Amino acid sequence: METIAEALRLLKRQASIQNDVRRARGSRVVEERELFLIRNRLAQFPAAVQAITLTAAELHRPVDTLSVGDVEKRF
Repeated sequence: METIAEALRLLKRQASIQNDVRRARGSRVVEERELFLIRNRLAQFPAAVQAITLTAAELHRPVDTLSVGDVEKRF
């Protein structure tokens, strides 16, 4: 379950950065670089990312509101 915790942490960070970039409405090179690194790291956990996104869909909740417990209950 460590991979789920790590993938969930990364997905929450990704959502946070994307929201910040949308609000700022500017070229955010540092944030874009971090998003690139997060996407590469998430690619290492395809099963965990799939479990998280399926859980979010089943619960009708955004990924960044889930906990590890929510995902573990489903899988």
